[in-house]
Amino acid sequence: MDYSKYETVIGLEVHAQLLTESKLFCSDSAAFGGSPNTHISPITMAHPGTLPRMNKKAAEYAIKLGLACHCAIEKDNYFARKNYFYPDLPKGYQVSQHTAPICNGGYVRISTEAGTRDIQLNRIHLEEDAGKLLHDQDPAFSYVDYNRAGVPLVEIVSEPDMHSSDEAYAYLTELRRLVRYLSVCDGNMEEGSMRCDANISVRIKGTTTLGTKVEVKNMNSIRNVKRAIEAEVKRQIEILETGGRLIQETRSFDAATGSSFSLRSKEEANDYRYFPEPDLAPFKLSDAFIESIRATLPALPEELMQKYTTQYNLSEYDARVICDDKATADYFEALTVITAQYKAAANWMLGPVKSWLNEHSADIKDFPITPERLAQLIALADSGKVSFSIASSRILPEMINHPDEPMEIATRLNLLQDTNADNIGPIIDEVLAKYPDKVAAYRGGKKGLLALFVGEVMKASKGKADPRLTNELLAEKLKG
Repeated sequence: MDYSKYETVIGLEVHAQLLTESKLFCSDSAAFGGSPNTHISPITMAHPGTLPRMNKKAAEYAIKLGLACHCAIEKDNYFARKNYFYPDLPKGYQVSQHTAPICNGGYVRISTEAGTRDIQLNRIHLEEDAGKLLHDQDPAFSYVDYNRAGVPLVEIVSEPDMHSSDEAYAYLTELRRLVRYLSVCDGNMEEGSMRCDANISVRIKGTTTLGTKVEVKNMNSIRNVKRAIEAEVKRQIEILETGGRLIQETRSFDAATGSSFSLRSKEEANDYRYFPEPDLAPFKLSDAFIESIRATLPALPEELMQKYTTQYNLSEYDARVICDDKATADYFEALTVITAQYKAAANWMLGPVKSWLNEHSADIKDFPITPERLAQLIALADSGKVSFSIASSRILPEMINHPDEPMEIATRLNLLQDTNADNIGPIIDEVLAKYPDKVAAYRGGKKGLLALFVGEVMKASKGKADPRLTNELLAEKLKG
């Protein structure tokens, strides 16, 4: 079966729950969790006579994300009713945006092994979430928890602009990082605060007409989105190659089996019978309001990457790892305000600090050493008064348990390096006398043995010999 003659076309619809305290159209709590049906009121439950009221903060968050994604912001906005029935939708319809999304166009820049490219967006719009059906509480009934109903969402709709599962993976990773940087969504797919539906089709390479689109739902991780795309592409090609016909449908992905199954035929926009929501007045955004939100945008990963690789001369890999998490980038930013040893700061962040965090399953926010204290330790190691090895293995652990300055700890534990040639010289003599054959080999041309001698001197001095001075004295003594 020839899979190579087909091109994959992917568009993703990502729902992100906004981190507002209250719901989109009422003051009920939008917090995750809580006992079932405790974050509800007559408005959430759509009781007769209740009226919705717009959450201004939700609009601000949507605009913030739109600006970060290079979208055009729609100034004249209104909501529409999207009519369809689900048991967890209290109104029997969803309040969403249809012809006037709050953000139009834009793109998300991704990096893959094939290079960097911009994934084009169609729109970002606001809408309310539905509740949640629970099928595992009773063998005969399904239960409904309406706590999530009415929680504000943005739906980020890409163009059919991705052509591999790797691109989709990179896009979702970048989008999750972006919403976290902006603090508009926690990006937690496992808790359902970020959800993704994939629209997938295949076509013969070289053709421009889109193939029959299949939507795949129920993917609770970025990895499972990648798996679902790969499985669906394989399924579609095999159907076409054996003479079958694809139908436009919605399928659900089963992570346990790695396969999908049909849910229903896919609805078209006219199936939803959109019309303007009569209970909500249109809202107009001023230029001043939009610009006030733009002023709150933090430095985003793309900007920080550029700064770290050009101004700080970090490798692209180091810069990417630091920028991967906003809290880590914030710590590094605070660190570089205090020290100009940017490469050393990055090495500490990606070395000893990261090791401690991994060992303790902790976040950088839990790291007990302030950027100010870590900068002091970097300066101490850079001065040559202690080695990097001693600083990371002895002083850093002590700093975690004691508030003392690094120099105080080094002095108290007698860890300061010996820079006195009169003290180091006799140790070098002992080491060279211990390895006469190695000395002869070195003088015979095996210059790589210098590292062995340095290591032995450091061991004999219990790490206190100044490495730079040790190298100089060894080189001088080995001449003879």
